[in-house]
Amino acid sequence: MDMLRLTLQTTSDGVMLDKDLFKKCVQSNIVLLTQAFRRKFVIPDFMSFTSHIDELYESAKKQSGGKVADYIPQLAKFSPDLWGVSLCTVDGQRHSVGDTKVPFCLQSCVKPLKYAIAVNDLGTEYVHRYVGKEPSGLRFNKLFLNEDDKPHNPMVNAGAIVVTSLIKQGANNAEKFDYVMQFMNKMAGNEYVGFSNATFQSERESGDRNFAIGYYLKEKKCFPEGTDMVAILDFYFQLCSIEVTCESASVMAATLANGGFCPITGERVLSPEAVRNTLSLMHSCGMYDFSGQFAFHVGLPAKSGVAGGILLVVPNVMGLMCWSPPLDKMGNSVKGIHFCHDLVSLCNFHNYDNLRHFAKKLDPRREGGDQRHSFGPMDYENLQQELALKETVWKKVSPESNEDISRTVVYRMEGRGEQN
Repeated sequence: MDMLRLTLQTTSDGVMLDKDLFKKCVQSNIVLLTQAFRRKFVIPDFMSFTSHIDELYESAKKQSGGKVADYIPQLAKFSPDLWGVSLCTVDGQRHSVGDTKVPFCLQSCVKPLKYAIAVNDLGTEYVHRYVGKEPSGLRFNKLFLNEDDKPHNPMVNAGAIVVTSLIKQGANNAEKFDYVMQFMNKMAGNEYVGFSNATFQSERESGDRNFAIGYYLKEKKCFPEGTDMVAILDFYFQLCSIEVTCESASVMAATLANGGFCPITGERVLSPEAVRNTLSLMHSCGMYDFSGQFAFHVGLPAKSGVAGGILLVVPNVMGLMCWSPPLDKMGNSVKGIHFCHDLVSLCNFHNYDNLRHFAKKLDPRREGGDQRHSFGPMDYENLQQELALKETVWKKVSPESNEDISRTVVYRMEGRGEQN
């Protein structure tokens, strides 16, 4: 899109693009342009919706309290005033507000992403030979396994370390890291994905708890045979130190929201099985000890990290990244949690919101945002549009005519509206 904009700015009226130049201009946003030409966006009134997002951002910005994580020394250097929110819809519409271009480390937000990679490559059955699917009810860094001597789930440290050991078995750490980075870049639509060596070194030097977990897992034979546990921990620390911005991470979240297809490039990155399993575990286990509360009040798949990020997915609609370093006692971003609560209070994005009868909430997926009506009296043009039938099917004849089959449909729609 930047290339297209530049071409139009530097060319006189009556601009003509040859096939190759046009392809270069549009290929980075082909999904968005396709939906624009079809006039079919998942959030039709995007400007109105983003104005609400800006209001929620300002409301959350007023939240004080929390503490920047300092048990990893490099994280303690971030300003507590940083606050950004980016979103990307499944058809590529974008909006950002605040400090959305500042790089920060994914930390635990990488856990669902590497789990998705493992399931994509190896399948559900294989991955869950080594790790469970249940919430633990314990702190994320506890030395504790389930009754089968497996980590409870991939979202706690023990489970994430085991999942790390499953990726590209037999390859060295450099090859493994390059492989995961390629995946991350595809999920982010080739937007910013970096690496903080300073954070990696800081984590490794202060990672006694994770080393203890690693040796405990080794004792319980939780790793695949032949695993070098120390090398796996290095790889684990590397993945936690992958950098994103709110903008690039929102595309990653949108790839999950879009069934594994990147909404920017249109490329399939993850299998439907990997996405479904990942979102299920994010919903039940993604927010540390706050997962149950978050599932109850927000009702959306999410994963938080100690750098202050919250990766939030609205399935089939959009992905978001909220980032603010100060954390609450559960280890979640204070501003991010407030924003997520307010978002679901305003819009019917909770998994169990009724899309027809929850009249007090906005539905950004509808034209006009807040329309909530059952089928009732409608003219023939609206009926055609509602049922997506071709013009030739509906013949405009007198309503009194017995030949007008659409009258029966309208009558039935009206009857259904009265019953409701």
